Amino acid sequence: MLGYGTIRLLTGNSVADLLGLALWLVAAVAIHDGLVSPTVLGAGSALRRVPPRARRFTQAGLVVGGLLVVVAAPLIYRQDSQPPSKALLVRDYGANLSLLLGLVAAASLLGYLSSIARARSRPDEDGHESPSGDR
Repeated sequence: MLGYGTIRLLTGNSVADLLGLALWLVAAVAIHDGLVSPTVLGAGSALRRVPPRARRFTQAGLVVGGLLVVVAAPLIYRQDSQPPSKALLVRDYGANLSLLLGLVAAASLLGYLSSIARARSRPDEDGHESPSGDR
């Protein structure tokens, strides 16, 4: 399959397309290594100071939000680049992304608050209500 795909790639595309693909691949590696990895490492380092229960929900929200941004960024970049008759890039992707990121933040906060409420209502080993501290 790899050989077939390579042959089709080399014989079915122009040199300009192959150079564009090579440039895209180099840019993807540069963006990953120069922007994405340091950002993730910095966020992980900053989250070490957050209590464990809150960290779980914060990390989940950041992962989901990051994936949404990765999907939406090309659409936002290409917005209004096509005529309205094609209709795919006519939406307001920036506003939609903001709305989705707000929903992710709200869901993370509600999950965290729900976790705290469940922990408070659960009795500990001695049969007493558990304290409000993080576990």
